[in-house]
Amino acid sequence: MFGGEGFIFQRISGNGLAFLELDGTVCEYDLAPGQKLKIDSGNVAYFEESVKYSIETVKGFKNIIFGGEGLFLTCLEGPGKVWLQTMTAAELANKIIPYIPTSGK
Repeated sequence: MFGGEGFIFQRISGNGLAFLELDGTVCEYDLAPGQKLKIDSGNVAYFEESVKYSIETVKGFKNIIFGGEGLFLTCLEGPGKVWLQTMTAAELANKIIPYIPTSGK
């Protein structure tokens, strides 16, 4: 109901390599000035510093209960590039759990 993904900001800057763990496919979007993208927080991979970030409450009781996104959505507003991951960490865990050996088998 509340989303359950959590959201952590981490600023990365400077020279060198940065390794990121992302789940599913990574999709890149180039937002025009004022263009908005509303998504589940768990699907945000990273975005440029020029992109404005905010949280919005999901409107409508049916959307909150049946939408699967919880009570909040992330709103990203251009200009700037945004990269999204197609799977959240919880979705990835649910996909691999059947393949993890247990002591009873």
